[in-house]
Amino acid sequence: MNAPLDVSFFARAAKPITSYRKYWAQRFGTAPFLPATREEMTALGWDSCDIIVVTGDAYVDHPSFGMAVIGRVLEAQGFRVGIIAQPDWQSAEPFRALGRPNLFWGVTSGNMDSMINRYTADRKIRSDDAYTPGDLAGQRPDRAAIVYSQRCREAYPDVPIVLGGIEGSLRRIAHYDYWSDKVRRSIVVDSKCDLLLYGNAERAIVEVAHRLAAKEPVQQITDVRGTAFVRRESQEGWFEIDSTAVDMPGRVEGHVNPYLTTSEQAAAQGESCARPNATENIAATAGRTGAGGQKGHETVSVQPITFMPNPALARRKPQAPPRERSVIRLPSYEQVRSDPVLYAHANRVLHLETNPGNARALVQAHGEGATARDVWITPPPIPLTTAEMDYVFGLPYARSPHPRYADAQGRHDGATKIPAWEMIRFSVNIMRGCFGGCTFCSITEHEGRIIQSRSEDSVIREVEEIRDKVAGFTGVISDLGGPTANMYRLGCRTPEIEAACRKPSCVYPGICQNLTTDHGPLIKIYRRARALKGIKKILIGSGLRYDLAVKSPEYVKELVQHHVGGYLKIAPEHTEAGPLSKMMKPGIGSYDRFKQMFDKFSAEAGKQQFLIPYFIAAHPGTSDEDMMNLALWLKRNGFRADQVQTFYPSPMATATAMYHTGRNTLRRVHREARAEDAVDVVRGDKRRRLHKAFLRYHDPNNWPLLREALKSMGRTDLIGNGKLHLIPTYQPLTDGGYQSARRKNSTSAATAKPAQPPRKTSELAPPRKGRILTQHTGLPPRQAGAGKKR
Repeated sequence: MNAPLDVSFFARAAKPITSYRKYWAQRFGTAPFLPATREEMTALGWDSCDIIVVTGDAYVDHPSFGMAVIGRVLEAQGFRVGIIAQPDWQSAEPFRALGRPNLFWGVTSGNMDSMINRYTADRKIRSDDAYTPGDLAGQRPDRAAIVYSQRCREAYPDVPIVLGGIEGSLRRIAHYDYWSDKVRRSIVVDSKCDLLLYGNAERAIVEVAHRLAAKEPVQQITDVRGTAFVRRESQEGWFEIDSTAVDMPGRVEGHVNPYLTTSEQAAAQGESCARPNATENIAATAGRTGAGGQKGHETVSVQPITFMPNPALARRKPQAPPRERSVIRLPSYEQVRSDPVLYAHANRVLHLETNPGNARALVQAHGEGATARDVWITPPPIPLTTAEMDYVFGLPYARSPHPRYADAQGRHDGATKIPAWEMIRFSVNIMRGCFGGCTFCSITEHEGRIIQSRSEDSVIREVEEIRDKVAGFTGVISDLGGPTANMYRLGCRTPEIEAACRKPSCVYPGICQNLTTDHGPLIKIYRRARALKGIKKILIGSGLRYDLAVKSPEYVKELVQHHVGGYLKIAPEHTEAGPLSKMMKPGIGSYDRFKQMFDKFSAEAGKQQFLIPYFIAAHPGTSDEDMMNLALWLKRNGFRADQVQTFYPSPMATATAMYHTGRNTLRRVHREARAEDAVDVVRGDKRRRLHKAFLRYHDPNNWPLLREALKSMGRTDLIGNGKLHLIPTYQPLTDGGYQSARRKNSTSAATAKPAQPPRKTSELAPPRKGRILTQHTGLPPRQAGAGKKR
């Protein structure tokens, strides 16, 4: 029975993931690590695995790694879970290492999209991979989720394949692929998986696993939220809403002139009237009765037309079909591939259907004729409750890489070091999701905009576990955060409003009046955690949403005086209104207000601390003048950007749709191009290099390019040797390389373009300490005595 329209999905509690009856294999107990070899399976007493997880990352048993979370959640349900990490994809044999899984394959490319992991924003192959021991690149294929799925199918053709992870989430419909510069099909079609789970998949994977264990065919599992699948036949019992075309105006009919007769109206349109002329009839009638005097005029009477309501429609108001049984048909793959306008339209519809409280299912056709099939996408999953979040993060993780990666001393350092694990080794994830809605970011598309927070006790228990069990802990927690540092327990004032809202962001163009901005629970966690015995310092390493932080001066004071280790990362992304409006980011005024508070509270604590602002070059909607103004702002404020972030069009992001189509998909998409809908797209290597050069205005290697651009822009007044000029008139001889504060960001003379050797000049001398601020470790050194030299 369908629920009424006014009932929120949140009002109907989803089945808790802890309420399922455990699978019979729970008798084998908990594994210290999920087995990765036959020998480990034998040691556990297993003859086979119920589920095998295949991942493109090295196996780190930590709640920050998705495959570890999914594996431990399934293990807690009683299933025997094995893991194949970074297999050799050249053949199917490595995929048979653990034998045939009894229930299904779980496939993921890893914590990162494999293409973003392997290629830079300039489409160059990266020389490192933070999710691989030794930071080695090349341990996973391009489009790893597709390749792994193919090998799993080759290894055991009859075993269902369940695809998950961020790579699958961002490719669940036809999407623009930056690396091939074309629109690709849904990954469900290309991978030939049986089921795709998008977003945080604990709730969905638990239900799917138990239903498969109960011998239900995977083809019949079509009602699990947060899934996508392919069907050739139509689904019965669904109300289809056709959204395969952009609305276009039809023929505009002129207003009817009430003074024209019927025949005159027909003649005006080049037609004739089959009926007799009304005027002639009146005249004839008047002639027959005219002899009697005035009676000729009395016989002509005009009766008004009376409109009566249709009694069939008067009984009840027409109602729209229930949302939970409604499906929106998007333009087909063939349509969006050939028509950028329809691509923009489909992307906009997709992002409007992301709130679990009111989202409808989506369907998109792939293929024509005999090969036609539909990709169905069910509504997003119901977010986890706080109790469920505590359950997931409280599972028995080893919090360490698998022993197979250790060196002879059992350590994970040097050649065996996994940088991604090292980064989060002493950090605690306290929440999920983000309601910021930044158009270039994929967090909302993957984790959703509903904040899912852990309880205070759960967070404190994990801090204590790190203190007591993790080797190498020195008393410093590197981060208490998540996708955003300060969205813990923030959300809508009422569940009813939250379930009905369809806004893409709760903080743009301003903070929603229905959004709570109370940072009290977060302040309480900070104070309680740093008061624990053995905890020397708790840092905040996650990005800070400063427009929210300024709403709570108490939080800013707490953060600045106790949880900043000299530097704090924030992301204004730009200073100009044009690109900021396409990013859905606040104006630079919010940054200025936060900086005032940051400096004030730092001074009160007697500390010299610095903000590290991040900026994006070449984002859609950014003109050359915008980048020039950003460069001037950087110079006025004494910043020298060390690491430059160029816009990276990730699949399915709103900004990527702008990049591909040149249309602003934050507005309603129209067939006819309008000036307000057009987006300035930064294409081509030369223009992208120019925008990066503006951010690194201080690099002599960029000065020739900047001089040429400033001259063409009519801004030669910015070329000179004074303090107010952006770049100098002289050009030192350089070898084409530069020394970055981060070694991996440096360019050596051997790899740079050949040039004459540099000459000694005072202009190339390093700036005086404290005058120039750079990003990351290029900031001014701490005060003498703050740390020992190594």
